[in-house]
Amino acid sequence: MAYQIDRYSNSILTVIEDGTVDQTTDLKFIGKNYAGYGEIQNENFLFLLENFAGANPPPKAISGQMWFDSSANKLKFYDGTKFRTTGGAEISATQPSGLTQGDFWWDTSNNQLYAYNGTTFILVGPQGSGAGITQMQSRTLTDTNGATHSAIVATLNDEPVAIFSAVANYPLAADNDGISITDFPRIKTGITLKSVSTDGVSEDLGNETNRLWGTASNADKLGGVDASQFIQAGSASFTGQTIFPDDGISIGNDNDLKIIIENDNQASIANDSGLSSVIKFKANNASGTLTHSITVNAVGIMPGMTGTYNLGAPTFKFANVYADQVDGNATTATGIQLSGVTYNGALSSVPTSTALRDSSGNIAANLFQGTATQAQFADLAEKYSTAEELPAGTAVAVCGHPDHEVEPARASQMCIGVVSTDPAYMMNSEAEGQYIGLKGRLPVRVKGPVSKGQPVYAWEDGVCTTIASTGLVGIALETNSSDEEKLVECVLKV
Repeated sequence: MAYQIDRYSNSILTVIEDGTVDQTTDLKFIGKNYAGYGEIQNENFLFLLENFAGANPPPKAISGQMWFDSSANKLKFYDGTKFRTTGGAEISATQPSGLTQGDFWWDTSNNQLYAYNGTTFILVGPQGSGAGITQMQSRTLTDTNGATHSAIVATLNDEPVAIFSAVANYPLAADNDGISITDFPRIKTGITLKSVSTDGVSEDLGNETNRLWGTASNADKLGGVDASQFIQAGSASFTGQTIFPDDGISIGNDNDLKIIIENDNQASIANDSGLSSVIKFKANNASGTLTHSITVNAVGIMPGMTGTYNLGAPTFKFANVYADQVDGNATTATGIQLSGVTYNGALSSVPTSTALRDSSGNIAANLFQGTATQAQFADLAEKYSTAEELPAGTAVAVCGHPDHEVEPARASQMCIGVVSTDPAYMMNSEAEGQYIGLKGRLPVRVKGPVSKGQPVYAWEDGVCTTIASTGLVGIALETNSSDEEKLVECVLKV
């Protein structure tokens, strides 16, 4: 008669016919009257005793079955889907599935332990990852006198970054198991950060107040005062009134700029660093470029660049400017004051005015009184008509042509004068023609060598030589040995 094999839950697992061996599971079930059943039965007992020990899981597992994983030395059970670890944590490089609330998983990729909360994995620790130590460690540190102190060392990937201490400040000994005295020269009461220079923190050994010894990138308050109440480098303006003592403020590593109160009602802005110190005033121009406009030094007030910046503006003027001497050009002025009288500028001969040149460069006056100390040419000239524009220095004689009065002189003619371009006294100025110098000294066209004091005569086309002829022109006032035509200053003898 066949056997019916029921599970503990009363569900049927399998039915074994007489004289057969059922291999539905990893244990062999023996039917009635099967010869040689002893070996099979004993092996079944052995498999149960060793929990199917092996590197590979049993291939026909049923829920609840135990298996000793010899490759991981872990006892596991089959949950109907997969074999799970009975104690410790699931071990894998990737996040496992099928775990229940409270199960652990050891991440072999990062050497970290996680706990499953029924929905997701929560990191238990260590918080850092990698081969190095990343954790808070209780350590015993030794000072330079050999005394030991309890401390907590914050370590990131084997590198100590902060030390917590509740005892008095002490200098750290050289040998402290990886804690460098370069990074931690002295352990303070409170929290000491890595690489805190002894010059950057207080060395008061009697100060037992717990503090953070290092650099804080931000703080809400300082000394109990809100951070917004302090002067900040990036502040566009200050709110309220900021009062400094009479000693003022100093700016720069060498006190390059000081703002102080020297005496009552006497404020001072000074730069007393080094020699020949200066103070520069700068502002953005219309293009937004920072422009240096004024320099103050020991000599006085200077512009940032010569001939570029103004003092005042056409619509924003100073009331009075006082100086012993003013050098430069005045582009505008209301008048010039003398003995309480203002003399305004005028182009015509207006009484009690300052004479100004007109658009032609002329000055008008009823009478000039004074002495002329210099003139480029000092000749008396009168206008005579010519057939064409003659060069300066050309000797001329009266001609018989009905359309003009003078022409370039020849040796046989009587010369009356020389063409002048800058006469000192001009007669008949309203007439047509060119000014002909009649008396005085002026340049004369001369060809060939000439010596000072030698007479020159008209020769041909208004050009003179030293060869005597009828047309005496003048006496040379200079020597010139050139054979070519040139201008020679002469005193006229026409």
